[in-house]
Amino acid sequence: MNGQGSAGNVIAALASFFIPGLGQLLQGRLMMAIIQFVLAGFLWFFLMGWLIHLWSIIDAARWKG
Repeated sequence: MNGQGSAGNVIAALASFFIPGLGQLLQGRLMMAIIQFVLAGFLWFFLMGWLIHLWSIIDAARWKG
């Protein structure tokens, strides 16, 4: 994956749309994927998980490798 706006980042952002952290995992960022997945899962109990979900999508789309 080349950089911001590349097809790889678009695919990663779409993956994060469905599962927070999946896009980061596709980009090879295991630790960030785990953090976002766990944090989103925890915060959904307080109806605040959508914030992490959005952060995950934007982070995957804007990442420069």
